Amino acid sequence: MKQTHYHTCNLCEAMCGIEIEHRGDEILAIRGDKDDPFSRGHICPKAVALQDLHHDPDRLRHPVKRTADGWVPISWDEALDETARRLHNIQEVHGKDSVALYFGNPTAHNHGALLTLLPFVKALRSRQRYSATSADQLPHMLAAWQLFGHQALFPIPDVDRTDYFLIIGGNPLASNGSIMTVPDVKGRLKALQKRGGKVVVVDPRRTETAKMADEHHFVRPGTDVYLLLAIAQVLFEELLVAPGKLDSILDGKKDLARLVVNWTPEKVAETVGLPAGAIRKLARDIAAAPRAAVYSRVGVTTSAHSTLSAWLVYLINILTGNLDREGGVMFTRPALDIVALGAVSGDTGSFDRYRSRVHGYPEFGGEFPVTTLADEMLTPGKGQVKAFVSHAGNPVLSCPDGRKLDKALGNLDFMVSIDFYINETTRHADIILPPTGQLEHAQFDPIFQAVAVRNVVKFTPPLVAKPEGALHDWEILNGLTTRLNRLRARDRRTRLQITATDRFVRKLGDRGLVDLGLRLGPYGTAGKVLDDLRRDGLHSLPKVAWRVLKGERKGLTLKKLLAEPHGIDLGPLEPMLPERLYTRDQRINLVPALYFRALQGLPAPRPVAPDQMLMIGRRHIRSNNSWMHNSQRLVKGKGRCNVMIHPEDAERLAVADGDDLVVSTPSGTLTLPAWVCDDIMPGVISVPHGWGHDREGVKLGVARRVAGQSVNDIIGSNRVEAVTAMAQLNGIPVTVEPAKAAATKRRKKAR
Repeated sequence: MKQTHYHTCNLCEAMCGIEIEHRGDEILAIRGDKDDPFSRGHICPKAVALQDLHHDPDRLRHPVKRTADGWVPISWDEALDETARRLHNIQEVHGKDSVALYFGNPTAHNHGALLTLLPFVKALRSRQRYSATSADQLPHMLAAWQLFGHQALFPIPDVDRTDYFLIIGGNPLASNGSIMTVPDVKGRLKALQKRGGKVVVVDPRRTETAKMADEHHFVRPGTDVYLLLAIAQVLFEELLVAPGKLDSILDGKKDLARLVVNWTPEKVAETVGLPAGAIRKLARDIAAAPRAAVYSRVGVTTSAHSTLSAWLVYLINILTGNLDREGGVMFTRPALDIVALGAVSGDTGSFDRYRSRVHGYPEFGGEFPVTTLADEMLTPGKGQVKAFVSHAGNPVLSCPDGRKLDKALGNLDFMVSIDFYINETTRHADIILPPTGQLEHAQFDPIFQAVAVRNVVKFTPPLVAKPEGALHDWEILNGLTTRLNRLRARDRRTRLQITATDRFVRKLGDRGLVDLGLRLGPYGTAGKVLDDLRRDGLHSLPKVAWRVLKGERKGLTLKKLLAEPHGIDLGPLEPMLPERLYTRDQRINLVPALYFRALQGLPAPRPVAPDQMLMIGRRHIRSNNSWMHNSQRLVKGKGRCNVMIHPEDAERLAVADGDDLVVSTPSGTLTLPAWVCDDIMPGVISVPHGWGHDREGVKLGVARRVAGQSVNDIIGSNRVEAVTAMAQLNGIPVTVEPAKAAATKRRKKAR
């Protein structure tokens, strides 16, 4: 019997509502849900590929253990018991920081994992924590914490009401938004233009978004900071600074004016690659627009000086009166308010409380940058990482110096991965714990609802029941948490508390945790209970939770949400300052000391050598970072792992479209076909990341056939951003030569 199931695609940040026609476990069709109030029927290719992931023969469906004879299946109890015991034993011998954790991008797409992650982290007690944050959005989070008091309090572009949208180093038509949940972004941008608004893109590549924009400006990779400083300088010089209603809660405006006074467009134009007149026009257009939003993403945050660049983007929105303003950049009011809940535990953000063992890199939010992960494993001495836990991540492909990390993982005493693929990273694991798939667990998006361009909420049940013998992510993490805590318990009372907490979490389940979060949120009726938690601490959560769940039911609850399978539109973003600020005085200091020092150390702009080439990344709508390549429908067609190069550079190198190019850095070389195209700035090449599936032991049939090469193998982990030491993945100096010429050089050298 045919059935229709309404779901949310969680393979990117767009939260597209989908309609799945199925017969039991057999999927007959996947299409956009026209009744979803947020995505309005929009769907991208990844959503259709959900069926490929669900039925993928390469997907693990039970725990496996590495043996001399290969991978063998083991029971869940054996897998969880052995994992907890070995992690515990290694920490007993080598210290608590001898175990490292890494959480990948998909962790943020799984509400069950998110809601049980913190207890697991606390049970492990290690400072050696890592995530995709330090290869992605860390500068945004740091700026949000420094300016607004909370690392997750992001200002989101109000694209549905803005008149002028400036995008720097972002490509939402390929990413479906990023720290900006925005399904059908193309339709929304077209609507912006239709109402007389303007879309402007600044990027070294004429991206898919740039092609539909009203203006596109090429900019030299890694020079965003100079462009942004010059825009701020023009705003002050031409008396265009007008913060509006926020002026009364701003500190440091005069200090900022003095700091940017010498960063004129004329001073930076040659380095940036944009005429001074064009820079001045950008500043004037932002200031003159009735409502404007300036937005930046990974092109900015994974390049040199990304800390300053992310801060300056927020400042430009503030200086032009576009923060907390309709049509500008605004704060969300999500139904499950992760910002407010995080503040209850005092977890609003941190930076440089302690430093990493090998390189002395600063922590951020309790994590070290991934640029030091391999060296923490390879460098002997007290505190050396001996064991590793990964959840939904593939850092061998997604982090710099993949070959070095490969080597480091191969030398560990123990490794466990929570993942359902044997990929480039998990192939090194001793035990792999595969969770349920995307259609086998419920879908709720606390992170992406918190950064959406409208206030929306939706909970979708799984398409099919959890297979017998399978565990969800939250069950795996809770099982490990309980076992680790029991191994360390020294008395009967502590053991009883651990057992009680485990029963509480298992009884509540991921649904109960979501229900609790909704009731505690701004649309629930138990918001006042947060005051009790602030006073008594999170240890009082079980007692408080039962009180909340058994209490008043007039506000938003999970039951009410389940009655709305298409989701609920909670309305447009609304002004929320100063009440939404988490700074101590509910004011915004425009020039925190951290940025003042960083700006003092910023090198003077300098022209680029004529023969120097810079490498940037590239995203495609049919993939998501380092996964999604095992679906034939997503990788079919012309190969995408290639070197985009401008015709002028191709002519200089005497290469034609399709010829092999050798791209070299001090860290290594890769050989890929050339894609000669004038959509890239001269002097710049673009290579997508996430490929390189040809490593030995990878069990991904489709992906191995279209293996490509990993660009991160030639990006050294020593290329770090000056303030945070996060990965620099864009604006990498490279040598490019035809493969034939490179081969001739090697032969001559061999003689």
